[in-house]
Amino acid sequence: MKNNGKLTVIGVGNPYRGDDAVGIHIAHELMNRIIDDIDILINYGEVAAMMETFEKSDSVILVDAMCSGSEPGTVVRLDASRDEIPAESFSYSTHAFSIPEAVGLARVLGQLPRNVIVYGIEGKVFETGKGLSAEVEKAAGNVVCELLRDIARMVIPNANADYIDIGE
Repeated sequence: MKNNGKLTVIGVGNPYRGDDAVGIHIAHELMNRIIDDIDILINYGEVAAMMETFEKSDSVILVDAMCSGSEPGTVVRLDASRDEIPAESFSYSTHAFSIPEAVGLARVLGQLPRNVIVYGIEGKVFETGKGLSAEVEKAAGNVVCELLRDIARMVIPNANADYIDIGE
């Protein structure tokens, strides 16, 4: 396992398929707020690029839309470095390769970063050309705040992230 301290956030999605763009939307929001030492990337479902990022990072946070049957806007946070990701929740993805497949492959190949957190936001609309639904857009704002807390905990391990000003 790597221990280079590198933290990467990856927003996964398809910018032309409604709520499937939520990971990309959140990545752009973070780009406007995050310090230079953290890489924020956009991935359209390309497994090779995701695997390359896994190899270079000690900690990775992935954000994507999901379709599990929950209420639109429901947020799930999973510790993928410990637990398996339920493939059925991310199976509706409109991009080439889903997060559970990429994490599973990295685990088998011994390339999974030390810390892997996955945020899934339950989508409502996956139609071509549509923007984020109101429920998912609201959830995205909440996830940005939670991500900033996670990032603070990872960058400053002993920090009490409940008291860090994240610009809410």
